[in-house]
Amino acid sequence: MALIASVSGIRGTVGGSVGSNLTPVDAVAFASAYGQWLRTQAGGDRRLRVALGRDARISGEALSDLVVSTLRFQGIDVLDLGLSTTPTVEMMVPWEGCDGGIILTASHNPGEWNALKLLNARGEFLSAEDGAKILAARAAGTFEFAPVSELGRRIAVTDGIERHIQAILNLDLVDVEAIRARGFAVALDAVASTGGIAIPMLLEALGVQRIEGLYCEPTGHFPHNPEPLRKHLDEICALVPETKCDLGIVVDPDVDRLVFVSENGELFGEEYTLVAVADYLLQHRPGHVVSNLSSSRALRDIAERHQSTYSASAVGEVHVVTEMKARQAVLGGEGNGGIILPELHYGRDALVGVALFLTYLAKRGGTCSALRATYPNYAMAKEKIDLQPGVDTDALLARVAAAHAHLNLSTIDGVKIDFADRWVHLRKSNTEPIVRIYTEAPTEADAAALASEFVAKLANAQ
Repeated sequence: MALIASVSGIRGTVGGSVGSNLTPVDAVAFASAYGQWLRTQAGGDRRLRVALGRDARISGEALSDLVVSTLRFQGIDVLDLGLSTTPTVEMMVPWEGCDGGIILTASHNPGEWNALKLLNARGEFLSAEDGAKILAARAAGTFEFAPVSELGRRIAVTDGIERHIQAILNLDLVDVEAIRARGFAVALDAVASTGGIAIPMLLEALGVQRIEGLYCEPTGHFPHNPEPLRKHLDEICALVPETKCDLGIVVDPDVDRLVFVSENGELFGEEYTLVAVADYLLQHRPGHVVSNLSSSRALRDIAERHQSTYSASAVGEVHVVTEMKARQAVLGGEGNGGIILPELHYGRDALVGVALFLTYLAKRGGTCSALRATYPNYAMAKEKIDLQPGVDTDALLARVAAAHAHLNLSTIDGVKIDFADRWVHLRKSNTEPIVRIYTEAPTEADAAALASEFVAKLANAQ
């Protein structure tokens, strides 16, 4: 059981003891700190408003009641979107002139987890500086609440997903007629959460001919581990070829991660969701693209193929967005299947990823597997090494960087070393005495060997 409070919000297992798990007391304290921070941001005495939505996990409704009531007692109006998606809430914040937003979701964590993810007035995740202020306010615990005559209101909003979908349909690069003409049959695993509401609605609006649904009722009782990795996706990988679908779609519970299954039942590759969308977009709008340091080199290769440019940020959506804004990027995201299209909004959005991918496949013709074969093929490996007590992790990584100073290095987030046809990324954990090791190479064996090599180097350098 755990409770993790960070600059991006609070996440934990529901129930148990205060301060060690996500309990009602912890949720109210954190919501109070957020509301108080919003007041300092706004200044003056005007009425604030916050957009709030949740995924379908079974603790969501009760947690929502706590958070809504807390904000109302602070004199804040809450636009309650109910069952929604993370990108929908992100878009509703500026659309409705809100001062912030909260998404109640633990993303890909199992069902016993939940979280409060916090947004600023732009509908974007908070900066580290702002998040630190909220953590400090929560630790201080000196909260102010409104008099009874100034309590906030709870305002139900029922059309958020529809408006989100319409904004996607309005994009120039989304071609509904091309998709309809292709007559796609699509399988969907929505893991019993809000993707089961949003994705079928989107597919129907796009003119998809047939939808084969798995776990599309948003009960919150996840039928398998909700992280969209191959080891959790046997059912949809079998369903796609059995039902002669053109492709399968998998989303996580809050619908910001997106994975495709090819017509043959093989994963298109989580890392290659962003690659395929970039391939389509850059054909029409050459420009700059961004991913994080632990994402596949294939995105850089595709950018070069289209006479475009690429850069990498530190790991984390807020860092990707910062780099995108600095470079005026036309597209960004992370290798976990997250697509960020700034023309729509600065947040990972599985819905817009689906629309752009289907448009590309419809216009290009052929199969998913044929499209995948046009991209550079890389394999990844992940390892970790336990550190000896008292080891200075920063000094350890600095020694590794110095030993490889003759190579292409980045130290903006741990140490990343680029070799001619592979790379290794070493990052210290903020919660455990370990270093995480990520590698990519032309084959799985090469990636595993490179990871093992750096496990040994770190062990010897301690």
